[in-house]
Amino acid sequence: MSTLLKSEVVSNPELHYITADDAIRRFRDGSLSPVDLMKAVIERCETVNPSVNAITNRFYEKALAQAADAAERYRSGANVRPLEGIPLAVKELHPMKGVTTSWGSKIFEGVPADRTLPAVQRLLDAGAIVHIRTTTPEFAHCGHCHSPLYGVTRNPWNREFSSGGSSGGAGVTVAAGMTTIAEGDDGGGSIRMPSSMNGIVGFKPSFGRVPGFLLDTMFESIIHIGPMTRSVDDAALMLNVMSGQHPEDITSLRDEVKIPAPGAERSMKGVRVAFSPDLGYFEIDPDVARNTRTAVEKMADAGAIIEEVELGWTEIVYDAWVTHWEGLLATLAHHHIPEWQYKMDPFVRKLIQKGLGHSAVRVKRTEMVRTNMWKHLSPILARNDVLVTPTLAIPAIKAEHQNGDPNFTINGKRVDAFLNWALTYPFNLLSQCPAFSLPSGFGGAGVPTGLQIVGRPFDDVSLFSVARAFETIAPWSSFHPEV
Repeated sequence: MSTLLKSEVVSNPELHYITADDAIRRFRDGSLSPVDLMKAVIERCETVNPSVNAITNRFYEKALAQAADAAERYRSGANVRPLEGIPLAVKELHPMKGVTTSWGSKIFEGVPADRTLPAVQRLLDAGAIVHIRTTTPEFAHCGHCHSPLYGVTRNPWNREFSSGGSSGGAGVTVAAGMTTIAEGDDGGGSIRMPSSMNGIVGFKPSFGRVPGFLLDTMFESIIHIGPMTRSVDDAALMLNVMSGQHPEDITSLRDEVKIPAPGAERSMKGVRVAFSPDLGYFEIDPDVARNTRTAVEKMADAGAIIEEVELGWTEIVYDAWVTHWEGLLATLAHHHIPEWQYKMDPFVRKLIQKGLGHSAVRVKRTEMVRTNMWKHLSPILARNDVLVTPTLAIPAIKAEHQNGDPNFTINGKRVDAFLNWALTYPFNLLSQCPAFSLPSGFGGAGVPTGLQIVGRPFDDVSLFSVARAFETIAPWSSFHPEV
């Protein structure tokens, strides 16, 4: 931080954890200035980041200048936008024109983007102010956050553990008070996994709800852009800005779905909840199992109607997702192998090599697996409003977790270390179903656990209603990591 900024920044713990909704209310009544909020989160970034390593780029001076402009807008009452003056952390994977976008890889170190991701542009156009960019593993390839370029990102609740991934830096910055809101992407749980590990709210919208155009292909069907926040209401503020058809993304949805402002819908009474403790094939850590059942019991006590269900899914679901992911990564990055393979994460190289070996028939066969998954889930969601599961099978993985670890176990049973501990990736295969991760408690190491709530296809609005209701009966806002 520059000497000028050091002299301007004053610590204000109250503002580190304010929600965007509360901040905007205070901006409007004049009891808080966007400049004071920005100073507070900048101070928090500089205090906390040395121990967690979640930041890749800083834009402090520009952010403070933009915050001053936002303050003037509130004073004058003119042209106040939906997210005016709110600090925003943007994932380093997401292009911002003129800013280095390396994908956590030495291949693109120092290379500026020539465009801005549409969802990010919408947040900026709504008045959000980017003060930092956040870490990601190379090519966002896995569920934890360490890369050849940026190293290891650590969990603020217990730095022996991972921040999750691939939006790991984003999860840390929200949880540790380093930003007010953040955004991420989710191809196998990359919003929901770090949200669970860091104890925040993460939302994977229905496919097409938020324009993507993150990759060279517009037709990839498992990637989602979405909000990472400290409250469901803040996620709604972000989604309402980010969603809607965009001319650059042919898969973006035309319908103008907007999440209603908070109101009388914060009730679980009469909500029909299908509960799967393990999706039929996951090994679940006892702390996670206990916290998930406690959450479901709270729903029942609040008037929800619970049905414990059997999905009939097996580990063929995992094979389908891994096959799809390997094929996608190989398609996007195989041409870098001759020049860069020895500077890449070795596991990324392995995924690419495996993907190059898949036949077209094997990759296409994953669509039949996805179809069979929906045949089992469809009647369950026809008679229930939502499906509830743990977000992860364990509270968190170790910070230096190895994707190929042959000795990785849960409850003494060997589990594939790459991603078969995350109950998130099945709902990327069923990408039309929106999904939340909300905090559900703590594991034995002091790391949060998450509850995954999955909605009917394209019914983001109803899922927000249920998520708001759960947040009301299981409040989390008073819990913060001691960093």
